Amino acid sequence: MATFLYTARTKTGEKIDGSLDATDRRSALVALERLGHIPVSVEEKSAAVAKAAAAEQHFTFRRGRERMSMRDMLIFTTELSDLLAAGMPLGNALNSLANRRSGGVADKIVAQLRDEIIHGASLSDALAMHPLSFSKLYVSMIRAGEASGAVHEVLRRLIDHYERIQEVKEKVIMALVYPMIVVVLGIATLIFAMVFIIPKFKIVFDQLGSALPLPTKMLIAGSDLFVRYGWAVIIVLIIAAVMVRRWVNTKPGRLWWDGVLLRTPLIRGIVASGIYANFARTLSTLLSNGVPALQALGIVEQTVGNVVIANEIHNARERVTDGATISGPLAGGKVFPVMMTDMLAIGEQTGDMPGALGHIARRYENELNRNVRIFTTALEPILIVMVALGVGFVAISVLLAVFNLTNGLNV
Repeated sequence: MATFLYTARTKTGEKIDGSLDATDRRSALVALERLGHIPVSVEEKSAAVAKAAAAEQHFTFRRGRERMSMRDMLIFTTELSDLLAAGMPLGNALNSLANRRSGGVADKIVAQLRDEIIHGASLSDALAMHPLSFSKLYVSMIRAGEASGAVHEVLRRLIDHYERIQEVKEKVIMALVYPMIVVVLGIATLIFAMVFIIPKFKIVFDQLGSALPLPTKMLIAGSDLFVRYGWAVIIVLIIAAVMVRRWVNTKPGRLWWDGVLLRTPLIRGIVASGIYANFARTLSTLLSNGVPALQALGIVEQTVGNVVIANEIHNARERVTDGATISGPLAGGKVFPVMMTDMLAIGEQTGDMPGALGHIARRYENELNRNVRIFTTALEPILIVMVALGVGFVAISVLLAVFNLTNGLNV
């Protein structure tokens, strides 16, 4: 005998749920009909339990895959901090935020956080269920705030931390806007010339039948190749870009790429300064909220954003023992600047590591601003010269052919 779960309707149309014992599903259906019910669904209990578990697992997976944008995360953090600072209980605060409908993913995530709190989970555990929205840094600081009873203060520090990181990213992006516009316009101009202008000149040159200079022959050959096989060239470039991107996402590829960024002139100053400023800000925030040094280094290792630096932090963590300093192991790898490790050592001697890290962060944020200015100042003329060389080659090649033809016609 097996137990079957059923859903049926009575003769009056009421929906009922229940269970009954039968040898098989057919016997269960017959038993329901004998009771005067109309079967809607009949399923063996073990299969129903398995399906429910699978549905729950699928829901958990989908829930973990949802992602809140940086802007929504900052808004959520700010509003939650304000509500908690006003004395509202956590559950009520989350319920209030969940009832505000913006129509985005943030609504679902906040509602799920509220439900987890209602079922007895801590805020840090509930946040940890959404790793794409809340980083380990975020969760660890909330956990430290729960231990100290000052969650709203930790939320405020998280807001300051992420706003500084967002400001650094925006500076780098803004520095690249104008150079990218120059490059795009230059490439568009060259493509337009190769596709529409050069073929018309080629018809004229062919009709006149005069010998063409080598640069003009090269230009016409390139134009013919692009017009006939441009689609193939574009496809090859797209495939190559996708393959390179996939390789860069592998462990050896990412290690190589991050190493190149730290060695390339003009770029390395921006990348290194941003990494060191992020490292110092994150470590300072964690230590000031009571997170142990080794655990803080582990979180920074995962949030630093560069594999080369992350590997060095990992090695430093292995060299750190209970009671040992952080500055010594970090200096041993010869990756971090001497000035940075010396300032860390001073902070350890004075017992004010968060303060020393704050000074380090401000120093490298100022250096980042200076490197961004140097980068934009140097990159603009370099790109303009490169675009001018391409456009100039097209113009000179055409003019050489025109001069050659006019000389041949004794004009």
